[in-house]
Amino acid sequence: MSIFIWSVIIALFVIAFVGLIYPVIPSVLFILVGFIIYGFSFSFEPFTWFFWLVQVLFVVLLFGADYLSNLIGVKKFGGSKAGVWGSTIGLLVGPFVIPAVGIIIGPFIGAVIAELLVHKKGVSEAIKIGFGSVVGFVSSVITKGIIQAVMIAYFLLLVL
Repeated sequence: MSIFIWSVIIALFVIAFVGLIYPVIPSVLFILVGFIIYGFSFSFEPFTWFFWLVQVLFVVLLFGADYLSNLIGVKKFGGSKAGVWGSTIGLLVGPFVIPAVGIIIGPFIGAVIAELLVHKKGVSEAIKIGFGSVVGFVSSVITKGIIQAVMIAYFLLLVL
C-alpha cells in the first residue's frame, strides 16, 4: 500500500511541474495535496508549525514570482497594464489554442495585441513588449520551478 501512496504523491509532484508549462494547472495545490496525502497515510508528525510556515511563505513566493516576472518583463520593455493583461490572457489561452508552442507564443501575441489595440503603439514597439512578456514568462517558470523543487526537497528531507 505504501508503494501506491508514494506513487500518488510522486504523480502529484510531477503534475505540479507540468503546471509550470500549463499555468491553468494549480501547481502549488498539487504539492500541498501530496503533503496532506502523506500526512493522512503515514503521519503528520514530521510537519511542525515551522514546516507549514515555510511552505506558506513559499506559496506566497510562487504567486508573487508569477505576477512580478510578467509585470517586470512587460514594463521593462515599455509595456503598459494592458500589455500585462494581454500577456496573462495569452498565457492562459495559448497552450490550448496552439498546444506545442502556445505557451511561448500566447503571452507574446496577447501583449502585442493589447498594446496595439489599447494604447495604439507601433508594431515594432508592440513586438518589443511582446518579447518582454516572453522573457518575463521564462524567468517566472525558472523561478517557480526552483521554489517548487525546494518545497518538495524540504518535505522529503523531513519524511525520508
